[in-house]
Amino acid sequence: MNFLPWTTPRAVWISFLAGLASCSGDHPTLHVEFSGPNAHRHVADIVAMGPRPAGSPTLDASRRWLDDKLTTWGWQAQRQIFQEETPRGKLEFVNLRYRHDGGNAEGVPLWERPVSGLLLSHYDTKTVDDYPFVGANDPGSSLGVVLEMARLLANKPDLAAKLEIVLFDGEEALVKFDAADGLYGSRYYASVLRRWDPPLRPRWGVLLDLIGHRGVRVSIPQDTPSALAKKLFQASDDLGYNDHFGFHPGSLIDDHVPLIAAGVPTIDLIDMNYPQWHTREDTLERIDPLSLNMVGRTATLMVERLLAPEKVDSVKP
Repeated sequence: MNFLPWTTPRAVWISFLAGLASCSGDHPTLHVEFSGPNAHRHVADIVAMGPRPAGSPTLDASRRWLDDKLTTWGWQAQRQIFQEETPRGKLEFVNLRYRHDGGNAEGVPLWERPVSGLLLSHYDTKTVDDYPFVGANDPGSSLGVVLEMARLLANKPDLAAKLEIVLFDGEEALVKFDAADGLYGSRYYASVLRRWDPPLRPRWGVLLDLIGHRGVRVSIPQDTPSALAKKLFQASDDLGYNDHFGFHPGSLIDDHVPLIAAGVPTIDLIDMNYPQWHTREDTLERIDPLSLNMVGRTATLMVERLLAPEKVDSVKP
């Protein structure tokens, strides 16, 4: 991914946000139960595995661990396996897909049903030859939040049934980000998505990446679909986190880009103002349960509202 420095343009967006429909919250119950300490424990377990670059045995072990976690909560797993040429030769990549049957075991097969949206992260770490890169924030933090969200959503089967969770392999470039190196998993997933019948395609995606460090300030790219930006800022404002969410002055390269190109509006929750990015210092000590809690609650409220827009209740900070 490429990044630009943080800016705080929320003042520019005051009039924009003031124009949003006054909404006390759509089905906002699960966000209250989101646990930053739970998410932090997931990150700790992931980091304890060590480096997990694409094609490594450790990444395969992490796949089994993720499957075990999510299937315990009632999610069903499907692996999307493909091979791509890379600067380090041909590699096999494995995207991880999860769906919930919502308690309805009959009717249309699970993987042929339409879903409303996608909850996304990548799960591979950058390939580093010189030192063991464990990727606590990139991608450990986003995996921890997605796992905690998955646990909670499983308690609302009617909502979970409308969602597909996708964990991408090969987000990290093997050598250097360019049109052919990096985003392997999301590019492949998007290519398959283009072949789905339009009624089966999801209507939106929420991607998380680098959101667990102390003092996190999520900065979404300027090309974020406006409807999703509204949902994010509405959720962060309602929860009192408005100072921690804003815009980049431009775009960035991450897993949301192939999905937007494939016609699925997708928002990227990310804070690239992280000096330890892609260094040996991206360790568990950098990860703050309070940051995980703040971003996780905001993302959970946003996803709840996207999944159940017809249900209105009061927001609980």
